[in-house]
Amino acid sequence: MKSLVAAALPGAEVKRNLAKAERIPPGGLVVIRDGDPGEPEVSLSPLTYLYSHRIPLEIAAYERATLSREQVVDAMLGAIGAAVMANRTLGGLCDWIEAEAPVTDDIEALGALPGRFADLAILAVYATTDPLN
Repeated sequence: MKSLVAAALPGAEVKRNLAKAERIPPGGLVVIRDGDPGEPEVSLSPLTYLYSHRIPLEIAAYERATLSREQVVDAMLGAIGAAVMANRTLGGLCDWIEAEAPVTDDIEALGALPGRFADLAILAVYATTDPLN
């Protein structure tokens, strides 16, 4: 997932499970959380575990010279959406991925530029014979 997002947003920093962002880089920040795969459906012949794994993404950005902060976040979301549509199987790692609708809001901190963030999730559906692998 990290490589998909990093390719879609070459100017942004993409981190996995970042505890707390201390700053937002000029190109924006995307934090990918591991999420919870939940309880799988199990098929016994052959033994197969089917997961619907929700992978949370957090996006944050400031305005740029010619774009408002809303436009920057919208562009980042659009790029992620296009990357998901272009590679629905993550190169064969999943049976299907799709993006859920984002929730957006402003970021305000005393003495800092106003920013914008979006929370969304990518739903990855996959089957495996080994839930630890």
